[in-house]
Amino acid sequence: MTSDTIFALSSGALPAAIAIVRISGPRAEEAAVRLAGTLPPPRQASLRRLTSEAGDLLDEALVLCFFAPHTATGEALVELHLHGGRAVVTRVLRELAGMPGLREAEPGEFTRRALLNGRLDLTEAEGLADLLSAETEWQRRAALDSAGGAIRRQVEAWRSRLVIMSAQAEAAIDYVGDEDETALDLDRLSRETEELLSEWRDWLDRPPAEMLQQGLKVVLAGPPNSGKSSLFNALAGADKAIVTPIPGTTRDTLEARIDLDGIPLTLVDTAGLRPTSDEVEQIGVERALDAQTVADILLWLGDPQEAPQHRSLLLIHSRADERGSAPPGSVPASVRSRDGLKTLEAALRAAAAKALPPVDLSLMNRRQRGALLEASATWRNDLTDDAVIVAERLRQALAAIDRLSGRAGTEDVLDTLFARFCLGK
Repeated sequence: MTSDTIFALSSGALPAAIAIVRISGPRAEEAAVRLAGTLPPPRQASLRRLTSEAGDLLDEALVLCFFAPHTATGEALVELHLHGGRAVVTRVLRELAGMPGLREAEPGEFTRRALLNGRLDLTEAEGLADLLSAETEWQRRAALDSAGGAIRRQVEAWRSRLVIMSAQAEAAIDYVGDEDETALDLDRLSRETEELLSEWRDWLDRPPAEMLQQGLKVVLAGPPNSGKSSLFNALAGADKAIVTPIPGTTRDTLEARIDLDGIPLTLVDTAGLRPTSDEVEQIGVERALDAQTVADILLWLGDPQEAPQHRSLLLIHSRADERGSAPPGSVPASVRSRDGLKTLEAALRAAAAKALPPVDLSLMNRRQRGALLEASATWRNDLTDDAVIVAERLRQALAAIDRLSGRAGTEDVLDTLFARFCLGK
């Protein structure tokens, strides 16, 4: 409940040089006064001696106060910058827990309050969750774009236009007896609707944000003993796959996530492709073929003439140090040294850059895309010149846009979203 005052450790794992404890809610300042005595002016850090109710010295800490509503949560907010020892932090948290009206925050509750108090919208909260889980540079930049409000600003612009269009449609209904003015209003509405639908189609044609979060799937395929597992291990930087000279050693798919110069990739090693009477090996072959169909990039280690059709195919000349120069159109690769992988990594980087959207292009996640699709679907039939129908469709589109931004109808997704956050966020 937002009437509670919450607190939590908001910085990293202990021990550390500094530990930041956050307090947010109607009794935040009162709690800080009980610990620190007089408080510094808003937004000015000041050193204070923190003491318990019994008068014991807890720590010397920097104290910062932020007054509502101009805070991260939209509520009164206090930060205690403590020495980062476990005993110090534990003692201060225990003191806060004993104060009336205070409780420890739930995961993501600070951000949830920011959302409820209008300090950010749902798309920004989702972007923040993605930023906290980002592992590569491309993921960080995409998440920062969303957390920084790029999608919110676009959605708010759409909403403003829908509100104006709704008012025009209602006016057309009110003046239904004046055929000339009604026709003029509806003609303008039709043009504006077409413009909106065109913009929405452009956004829906973009790949989902999950593509960057999950990374591109790079599948290594080819006949047995073509060097797939050795290359897989070399790219992954670890001996994850068993390598032997015995054909058919790999019988299942094996995955490894890597960061290739900021680009998230999931490598998939597969069984060698060949006819076999071995039931287990045959299952591996079938899974290898299935993996090819979902690959974003396919590395083929085999006869180029036998390579499957694929939208992003790299022909790999494995064991290049043993087998001589690569055939035309093939990428040489050797696992004996890092130099033997440089050409392959460059080719893989180029293929990944083509498969991924531009890093500065804003992307929506599946939930956001679903809401935008609902807004578009309100005009799934031909545009009409009936003002009543147009007004109703605009109301439906506006409701879908409000679900996209979190203005309405999103309670069911909040618990799942904020469970991804840590206690102090």
